[in-house]
Amino acid sequence: MNTGQGLSPHQAIAVLGAGTMGQGIAIAALRSGLDVTLVDVSADALERAGARIADSPDRHPAQDRDPGQLRTSTVIEDSLAGVGAVIEAVPEILDLKREIFGRLGAAPAGVPLVSNTSTISIAELARACGRPTAVVGMHFFNPAHRMPLVEVIVADSTSAATREGALALARTLGKQPVVVRDVPGFITSRLGLLLGTEAMRMVEEGVASAEDIDTAMKLGYRHPMGPLELADLVGLDARLNNLRSIRESSGNPVYDPPAILVELVEQGRLGRKSGRGFFAYDDAAPARSTTP
Repeated sequence: MNTGQGLSPHQAIAVLGAGTMGQGIAIAALRSGLDVTLVDVSADALERAGARIADSPDRHPAQDRDPGQLRTSTVIEDSLAGVGAVIEAVPEILDLKREIFGRLGAAPAGVPLVSNTSTISIAELARACGRPTAVVGMHFFNPAHRMPLVEVIVADSTSAATREGALALARTLGKQPVVVRDVPGFITSRLGLLLGTEAMRMVEEGVASAEDIDTAMKLGYRHPMGPLELADLVGLDARLNNLRSIRESSGNPVYDPPAILVELVEQGRLGRKSGRGFFAYDDAAPARSTTP
């Protein structure tokens, strides 16, 4: 990777994880003219992701240039040759991310080894990797191919070259990066989780309906999406993992998951991706509340 200059057209990156975030990051890269190897342990997940990416109108560049090419793999090590960056986008589970970073030694020297994490310590992942100076965080926002912000999270072990490489990569992908020190929750999760958690507790306590809470925040604070609809979009299972992670790392009880969130996840009501969460979803109708 040409540090500070971004990646050149059709340079390859590896995106590890074919879920919602991995797909969004891949679309952003393809639209920017980068070639992408999308990696997942599940061949079925890769097939589904490939179909969604192919059907996405967002993968085509707005400018007069060729989109990148997509390939898939079920083996991390097979995806690393010649890449200009590696972006891990697996679920927010520390042991899983540690295991992946322990396998990235085959990546070319000098390329950023990126975790798309919203709560997990970059220092923890760097300790699991044989090249801690190359490890950096890039917290993308859902949908990753449309949201302009990326938090670039810098641990004490992250080298200046890696930091600049991550900033350049963010700009290549058409994102606006902000730099944050490696602290629990970074900027956005630290603030956003508190807002979402309090909204859940208000539903739990019968203070107001989910619709009215979201309407109040949209009209009163000009939020484009209410905190409960946002939680459904992110995935309630992901939101629960986020809360548990930041609670453990910070020790702050304000991040204890609300009982209603735990119950919804246990019931399989994970938000938009399962059709029901705090709201119900279908293709023909707007979101409607499913909670008291």
